[in-house]
Amino acid sequence: MKKYTITSALPYANGALHLGHLAGAYLPADIYVRYLRNQGKDVLWVCGSDEHGAAITIRAKKEGVSPQQIIDKYHELNKSTFDQLGISFDIYHRTSEPIHHETAQDFFTKLNGKEGELEVKEIEQYYDKDYDQFLADRYITGTCPKCQYEKAFGDQCEKCGSDLSPIELINPVSTLSGKKPELKKTKHWYFNLGKHEEWLKKWIAEGILDQKSHHDPKNWKKHVTGQCMSWLDNGLQSRAITRDLDWGIPVPLPGAEGKVLYVWFDAPIGYISATKQWAIDHGKNWEDYWKGEEVELIHFIGKDNIVFHCIVFPAMLKAYGDFALPVNVPANQFLNFEGQKFSKSRGWGIEMHEYLEIFEHFPNKEDALRYALIRNLPENKDSDFKWDEFVDFHDKELADNLGNFVNRVLVLTHKYFNGVIPDATGTVSILAQGQELAEKVGFEIEHFNFRQAMSLCMEISSLGNVYLQERAPWALAKEDPQHPEIKEIMFTAIQLVRLLGEVLDPFIPFTAEKIRNLLGVQKGDSLSLNTGHILGQPEILFTKISNRNDPTWSQLVQTQKDKLTQIMDSAFEAQKPAIEFDDFAKIDLRTGTITAASKVEKADKLLKLEIDLGFEIRTIVSGIAEFYKPEEIIGQEVIVVANLQPRKLRGIVSQGMILMAENKEGQLTFVSVQNGMGNGWVVR
Repeated sequence: MKKYTITSALPYANGALHLGHLAGAYLPADIYVRYLRNQGKDVLWVCGSDEHGAAITIRAKKEGVSPQQIIDKYHELNKSTFDQLGISFDIYHRTSEPIHHETAQDFFTKLNGKEGELEVKEIEQYYDKDYDQFLADRYITGTCPKCQYEKAFGDQCEKCGSDLSPIELINPVSTLSGKKPELKKTKHWYFNLGKHEEWLKKWIAEGILDQKSHHDPKNWKKHVTGQCMSWLDNGLQSRAITRDLDWGIPVPLPGAEGKVLYVWFDAPIGYISATKQWAIDHGKNWEDYWKGEEVELIHFIGKDNIVFHCIVFPAMLKAYGDFALPVNVPANQFLNFEGQKFSKSRGWGIEMHEYLEIFEHFPNKEDALRYALIRNLPENKDSDFKWDEFVDFHDKELADNLGNFVNRVLVLTHKYFNGVIPDATGTVSILAQGQELAEKVGFEIEHFNFRQAMSLCMEISSLGNVYLQERAPWALAKEDPQHPEIKEIMFTAIQLVRLLGEVLDPFIPFTAEKIRNLLGVQKGDSLSLNTGHILGQPEILFTKISNRNDPTWSQLVQTQKDKLTQIMDSAFEAQKPAIEFDDFAKIDLRTGTITAASKVEKADKLLKLEIDLGFEIRTIVSGIAEFYKPEEIIGQEVIVVANLQPRKLRGIVSQGMILMAENKEGQLTFVSVQNGMGNGWVVR
């Protein structure tokens, strides 16, 4: 019998999780796992807190507490929030537990004992003399060499998103002492990832590695395989798996004092250690869920974790030996919030626990959120959470469609038959349509198309509403209270409600449970309700947010919208700090004309522009595709920052930047000069 091992990315225990996290790796996995369980599959879903690394120590330093206090605080907060939202992990573990330390150290030891898997290198790393310690990447800030952002970290620029190394930063500064660090030699262990490049290419492209490790590449999302092949085509480099830090899993070797395992290395091993703990707790064999031909390993993650779960972790598993490799990694893209990225520092967005607190007394708040996120899951491209859509999804779809249908069926059955299912035969064509839709729901879930699966569920409800409206049992009852067709109509409608109580369970489980309670059945009971079965009393499933008679809930939503408006106004009015004239004089601004424009492949926001600067034609990649079509801007006069360092974007070398103006709503428009001015003029 197949054993399904499902993982979701381990969230850092250094802060609360926002709605984008929920939509990325946890809600989709919960849908899939609940479906498998309902099918009677042997499934194990593991997750837990990632509790090592510099991000933890930085948060602890900011709050003036120990790293242990930080991980305890956020582990409990995130675990509790997941529970409240119905995220049904089999185990939510911690990488600070002894069993994880032992498992991660065993991985390192096994790889270190195999020829060619690990190598030792002496490198130069930034060192803070005042604090007498080497600096992790996140303990170094400086100017990004690619976009000139002055607060970039040593591993990434949060403004332009570029991956960096500390030595690339301009004017690096230690976040501990505030001084420029010095380079000092240190020794680290590296995973020889390049050794695995050949088989990884074949495995990802063709799916077959050996009898134990196989998948169908046609079932993988295009952006997943695309990102993987891009990395592989550029060649795999060795990756450091140790670092100098005082918080983490000690490297289990003599002479490695003060060194810990790099968090990227130990975190995915957390899936295995969590499985070990679950197996101990339940009297199982953990290896049954990680080794053998019957194991179906599936990773649910966001797109920023694709390379680690499709290339790095599989290479680690194969290097260790005997582990099954993932059969799918259905990574989601990013969920934005009202048109912008989530930003804790700006207050832009909402965290999961905040939502639960704000809507504490709102009926079905958990499923209201789950449903809105499912309708907007970023399955193949970035999507956007909007409060107005949240209200529409709830009121028009959950309340008017689903809730209305269920309530009408219960009310009418009680009215005509005292809540007892009548002796009748259902309308075969309608019941067949409902069953066909239910089967399609299963098909889409199995192929990770959760938005489409949810829509099909709602089609069952729509089918029932249309059926009731067209057959109008209330009209027949006026003609003859004993009209024989009323039994047939209500019997059919009740069976559709029963079907909804099952197909909705993976998506909005709290509502599905309420429906089953109203019908007087339990999960897993027969999908057919027999004549004489007694139904419960009708209840309203969803109270509308936009209720003129009770504005309580709409006011809560409006408060959230007003908060965002204030942030936008504040950001729009804020001026940057004053600079010296010499700083401005360094910028070379030139007039130019767009002579050609085209879309950049696999990039919804980017256009490739050819711009005539008079003295040469420049290629510039610009993020304006949401606002302008390529054919609309040929001949557009622009102002170009002509002396930016070239930067590669989506494989295209961009040689500058065009100036744009942005309004409060985030809309962009060209900053240009008077008509007829020549190309290449200097703007002062």
